[in-house]
Formats: sequence, C-alpha cells, structure tokens
Amino acid sequence: MTALQRWTICIALALLGLAAAWAGAVPPAPPAVLTVYLVRHAEKDLAPGLADPPLTAAGQARACALARALRRAHPAALFTTNTLRTRATLAPLAAATGLAPRPYDARQPRALADTLRRAYAGRAVVVVGHSNTLLPLIAALGAPLPVPEIGDAEYRYLFEVRVPARGPATVRVRHYGAR
Repeated sequence: MTALQRWTICIALALLGLAAAWAGAVPPAPPAVLTVYLVRHAEKDLAPGLADPPLTAAGQARACALARALRRAHPAALFTTNTLRTRATLAPLAAATGLAPRPYDARQPRALADTLRRAYAGRAVVVVGHSNTLLPLIAALGAPLPVPEIGDAEYRYLFEVRVPARGPATVRVRHYGAR
C-alpha cells in the first residue's frame, strides 16, 4: 500500500468519525414522562358525627405500606387535599422522603393536571385524594379510566399514570397494603 493510499484511508476514516459525531453520537434525550401515583386516603374512622375523621389503625398501617411502596419512586413532590385523613395517609412517605406535602383543590382536577404537566415533566409525583376525586384527575391527565368507580370501602388502589410529552397517557392499576 502506498503512502497516498494510507493517507486517503486515514482521511476517510476521520471523515466518517466526524460524520458520526455530527449525526448525533450523543443520542437525543428521550421525551420526558411525568409519572403520577394516585391513591385514595387510607381507612378512616367511620364514627358518626366526625367532620374530619382521622385514620383508623388499619389506615395508619396502610399509610406506612404506601411509604414502603413508593419511596423507591423518588417522588419530586407530594400533593394532598386539606383533610386529616389525606394528610395522615401521606405523612409516612413525607417523612421518608423529606418532602413537605403540598395542598391542592380536589374540585379543580384540570388545574392540578396542568400544574403537574408543566412543573414535573420527567419526574414522579404522588397525589392523595378521595374516592370521588381520583378518577376525574386521571381523566384530566388524559388517561383512560381504569375502573368505573372507587367504592366507599375500597382503599387498596394505587394508580400509576404515565403522561408522555407527546402521545396518550396510560394508567396501570396496582394495589398496596392489606386486603
């Protein structure tokens, strides 16, 4: 092989390397996906006349189970309505993560969905609500409703809604805590 041939091959390889680098040797970042974990508050005291009932012992155990189930999700924020039972459901996870729960208005699911999309794309958040507020929030996030309703005695649902930057949102139904 002549010196000219070696030089030509060397230049060709260098140009191929530059073309590869220019074409994106560093792949573009995947689109940011917002992950929203939604749960109903844990078991509440059903004694008559309680305006803002606390959690029962079973509810406190479920709140601890929630912390165990979601601490590895590394949430960026925690959201709760302003009731004793929702705040208590989130308390063990807040303690485990060091995050201060943020209040939200459950009557405004679209406002919360917009805030989550705008401020938390690419991250995970946890929302604690009520049997009649979770499904409207899932719909506001653009995901199909995973169940037709959440019954008064149902506390085990853990909904995982994934909201991509483009395309439809999806929802996965899990359960946590005791049956």
